[in-house]
Amino acid sequence: MKNKKLAILGGGNIGAALAQGVIKAGLVQAKHIVVTKRNADELGELASLGVKVSSDNISAVSSADIVLVAVQPKQLLGLLKEIKGQLTAKHALVSCVTGVSLSEMREVVGDKVALFRAMPNTAISIQQSITCIATSKVSKAKEKEILTLFNNLGKAVIIEEDLMAAATVLGACGVAYALRFVRAASQGGIEIGFDADIAQLIAAQTVVGAASLLFSTGKHPEREIDKVTTPQGCTIAGLNEMEHQGFSSALIKGLKTSYGKIHDIAEGN
Repeated sequence: MKNKKLAILGGGNIGAALAQGVIKAGLVQAKHIVVTKRNADELGELASLGVKVSSDNISAVSSADIVLVAVQPKQLLGLLKEIKGQLTAKHALVSCVTGVSLSEMREVVGDKVALFRAMPNTAISIQQSITCIATSKVSKAKEKEILTLFNNLGKAVIIEEDLMAAATVLGACGVAYALRFVRAASQGGIEIGFDADIAQLIAAQTVVGAASLLFSTGKHPEREIDKVTTPQGCTIAGLNEMEHQGFSSALIKGLKTSYGKIHDIAEGN
C-alpha cells in the first residue's frame, strides 16, 4: 500500500478522518494523498501533515490508484460524471456515501473501474473504525486491496449491499449511541461521588475494556456479564433496574428508528 496514491474527494468529517487514519497507520505517505474540497483553504490541518489539498477533482483522480469519495449523497452522481473520463481499469473507486447503490454508480462510471461501497465511522481517524464494504464483480486482488486498507484503519467486513443501510445505523450512527452511553454513565458517576473528568475516564475505559473482552474471547456478551453478576449483588440489581426502565428496548427502538429514517431520506421524505 505504501506505493499507492490515494485521492479523497470530499474533505469533510469522514474524508478528513480517512486521511488522518491512513497517515497514522503508515499505509500511504502523506505526499501521495490528495484531498479535495470546494474551498481547499479549509483543509489547512491536513496540509500541515503533508497532504496535498486541492479543489480539482479531475487532477486528483488522474494521479491516484485508489479514489475514496466522501461527499453528500445529492452530490455523488454529479461528481462521478465529472471524473468518469479519468477513471481507468487501474482504479479502485470507493464510495463512502449513504444511499446510492452500486448499480446507480455503475451506470455513470461504466464497467472498467473496480467499484465499492464502504461505510466507516469517525473512529477511522484513530484506526478504530468498523468499516462495512459491499462490492460486485471485482477481482480478488482489488477486493483484498480495499480490505487491507480498511483493516489497517480498524476492522473491516464484506457484507451484502442490501445491508448497507443497516451497517450505517449499527456502525456509523453507533458511535453516537456508544458515546451517549459514556455520557450517561459519566453523569451517573458524578452523582455517586466522582469529579466529571474522572467519571468520564472510568466510563470510557470501561467501554474499551468491555469491547476488548469480546474481541479477545469471542464470547457472547452475556457470558462476560455472568462473570460479574454475583447472586444478590450490586451488578445484577443495577442491570435489572436498567431493564425495568427500558434500557435494551430503548436502544433497539432507537436503532430501528434510525434505520427507518434512512429509508425516508432515500425516498425523499
